[in-house]
Amino acid sequence: MEGGAPFLRLDAWLWHARLARSKAECAALIEGGGFRLNRQPVTKAHARVRVGDILTFPRHGEVHVWRVLELGTRRGPPEEARGLYEKISITE
Repeated sequence: MEGGAPFLRLDAWLWHARLARSKAECAALIEGGGFRLNRQPVTKAHARVRVGDILTFPRHGEVHVWRVLELGTRRGPPEEARGLYEKISITE
């Protein structure tokens, strides 16, 4: 475990990144399965997300892969939310 590295709960980070309209909806998506954090399956909303982590998840019929760039401190406008992650292409 990384001692002092800052982290945020996965459901809160997804809410900051505007994946869903509420933290409860984000938690339900995680608990429904299909999410991976650094290649490891995760079904707990309280999983710890850190800068540099890779998140893989299905959404709207596509598989998304995001690298966490920032944790964020609030749920801001969409432009701010897009700055929290970098989309990684899985089709080469």
